[in-house]
Amino acid sequence: MSDVFIAHALRTPIGTAGKAFRDLTAADLGAAVLKELTRRLPADQIEDVVLGNCMGPGGNVARVAALTAGIANHVPAITVDRQCASGLAAIQLAAAAHADGGHGGSGATGVDSAATEGGFVLVGGVESASTAPWRFWPPVGEAEPVRYERAPFAPADRDPEMGLAADLLAELHGITRERQDEYAARSHERAAAAQVAGAFDDEIVPVGGQTIDERIRGGLTAQRLAKLPAVFRAGGTVTAGNSCGINDGAAVVALSHTGPGLKVLAAASAGVDPTTPGLGLVPAVQRVLKATGLTIEQIDVWEFNEAFAGQVLACCDVLGLPDERVCAQGGALALGHPWGASGAVLAVRLFSQLITQQSGRYGVAAIAAGGGQGTAILVEACR
Repeated sequence: MSDVFIAHALRTPIGTAGKAFRDLTAADLGAAVLKELTRRLPADQIEDVVLGNCMGPGGNVARVAALTAGIANHVPAITVDRQCASGLAAIQLAAAAHADGGHGGSGATGVDSAATEGGFVLVGGVESASTAPWRFWPPVGEAEPVRYERAPFAPADRDPEMGLAADLLAELHGITRERQDEYAARSHERAAAAQVAGAFDDEIVPVGGQTIDERIRGGLTAQRLAKLPAVFRAGGTVTAGNSCGINDGAAVVALSHTGPGLKVLAAASAGVDPTTPGLGLVPAVQRVLKATGLTIEQIDVWEFNEAFAGQVLACCDVLGLPDERVCAQGGALALGHPWGASGAVLAVRLFSQLITQQSGRYGVAAIAAGGGQGTAILVEACR
């Protein structure tokens, strides 16, 4: 990939569904971050807006968010959907188009290439579980319409519920209940320590008076988590404590042709068997490592979306990556998982650690998605 940099990176606090952001739509949350980014950038250099979203009202959430934020009418916007990978996939697509420099990028991806020197593309993801509309299958004959919780990720015979899939994946890879609870407790411990130390302060845009992530629980232990029952199948190992929450939030980065910032060295998406969707990030990570020639040992900061402790641990084991190296300041088990925004949250976390806190040179963010997909980016800090 030619020179494409993440020059700025911000997010909202992550709220628990039905709490702090219960009355804010996905577009409202996205607009809050976009507005702050536009305050920091020359208005005439914003050339496109690309946002991922899973469960919003449809239409073009990115356009609504951009206009709500006061971005000029002539700046286009597009919404992308790769389910939980949407926020990171938006960055992948926009970075590829931006790198193309106007030689077919827009036609290949539907994203403006923003080739102007010094121009910015604002890219990320938004999600409001609190205000997601109810959806119904149309009635058949005289029957009532049937409400459904989510759209299909794959054909019905290969479309397991995410919690059950995570439980079966943990069993398949020999991930014990004890190991899952220890990992989840560590995520909260790390996030609580990072929150107290102010590690999240520079990346968070306060919204509605909320300035911190709601879900983090300092003092949560593996012993306390061990008391929780399995929730997805009898005799299972996945519980409410070693699973992510249901959350609201938004995260956006500004892509530019010039640094300083995080240079996007590689970005990739990949597919796996949809019955094991949690492994989707593995081939995506392998692709970005292969594209750059870097090894696992050379990556300083690893950010995986922690949808389920067992799922992250299985991915680490397959990759040969020590799990203690992942999410050094806590992950989605503690912070929360605002579906379409989560991949972009990972990119913001890379920026904070590699640029703001100067904690290394290379970083990888990766996320799995329903339907057996995954997306990853590999970045280099250029200060």
